[in-house]
Amino acid sequence: MMDEFGLYPREDAFDPLGVMLFKALQVVAFLFFIALLAVSPDSKDGKIDSKAEFIITMDWPDNHPDDIDLFVQDPAGNIAWYRHREAGFLTLDRDDRGGTNDFIVVNDKKIPSPIREEIVTVRGIVAGEYTVNVSHFQATTGQPVPVTVKVQKLNPSTQVVFDNTVMLDHTGEEKTAVRFSLDREGKVINVEQRQKSLLETFRSAWRNGADVDAKTGVRMGRP
Repeated sequence: MMDEFGLYPREDAFDPLGVMLFKALQVVAFLFFIALLAVSPDSKDGKIDSKAEFIITMDWPDNHPDDIDLFVQDPAGNIAWYRHREAGFLTLDRDDRGGTNDFIVVNDKKIPSPIREEIVTVRGIVAGEYTVNVSHFQATTGQPVPVTVKVQKLNPSTQVVFDNTVMLDHTGEEKTAVRFSLDREGKVINVEQRQKSLLETFRSAWRNGADVDAKTGVRMGRP
């Protein structure tokens, strides 16, 4: 029934506090939805962040002109390096060539990058021994270069497994920075610095004949 002003009466009394709470909940729900979109992988281009178990970094002094290379071998014999950037669960995420073509692009302009760093991620667990080697691909200064290698276990929390510096002083020099072993659950059970040449592994593959070694990416056989 209408009142004397021609308006229908409200069925319930107006509650301003309830309306404010309802609006606040709407805002919170909207912000949650926006946040969810921001962290969700883009289904259109299929980009999904890969889980890494270990990260291995190698760095040498900023702006240094020398080219230092990182090699990592897993227990199955797969080797990640600049010519074979994905090998088993190993991925070379960054290949740094020192003063040669080491640039970043900003506003369509190439700017020299001062950072000297290479990174290998281990994206799955294979029980056994991993070997991390560094190699002086090109020496230009004639002076020893300090090269720091760090191995970090990322799950369930970040743990530094190894962090040490080795010296390289001439082209072609190769050193084992660290060898570490994992059990089936990914627990580090041994860390040592006993030397092992991975470049010799490449030379052996090259001498064996056939085509390309799937584990190392080395083209085998004499041309």
